Amino acid sequence: IMKNSILAILALSAIVSCKKTETNTVVSNEDSMAMMAPKDSTMMENNAMSNMSEPVKDMSAQDKMFADEAATGGMMEAMLGEYVAKNGMNEQVKSLGQMMNDDHTKVNNELKAWATNIGYTLPSALMPEQQKMVDEMMTMKGADLDKAYTKMMVEDHKKDIAAFKKEAAEG
Repeated sequence: IMKNSILAILALSAIVSCKKTETNTVVSNEDSMAMMAPKDSTMMENNAMSNMSEPVKDMSAQDKMFADEAATGGMMEAMLGEYVAKNGMNEQVKSLGQMMNDDHTKVNNELKAWATNIGYTLPSALMPEQQKMVDEMMTMKGADLDKAYTKMMVEDHKKDIAAFKKEAAEG
């Protein structure tokens, strides 16, 4: 049950925040709405959080690491999304940044609520390698930022998908 709870929360993150084609553009602001799952999907509803109350003692070390990485990855994507929305050049990339900020902030809050509910403390700061990427990205503006951000989003989400598959198979 614990594995399914973690995967459900984090799959929500992947579906809501990361579902996009592997291109470097966003068609329009409507993409954010198109990514919302239909009511009959397997995505969690807000009240589903209350059903995930397995205690932290039931979490394996791999589950804890996975939750921690999802939390810090979500924080990083929200931070960078906000920065890109304000400092990017291309309106589509800026829109992508805003969407990533909005979606990851929402999912991060849901993940925190779940962790609090089971008595688990998620990291409150980025991992050093993530902080380095944020610091580097925040020195950029305009077209250079747009290019670096879209490249990073594709690479980062490929890693996220691999991590979700591994957790589902082995976690």
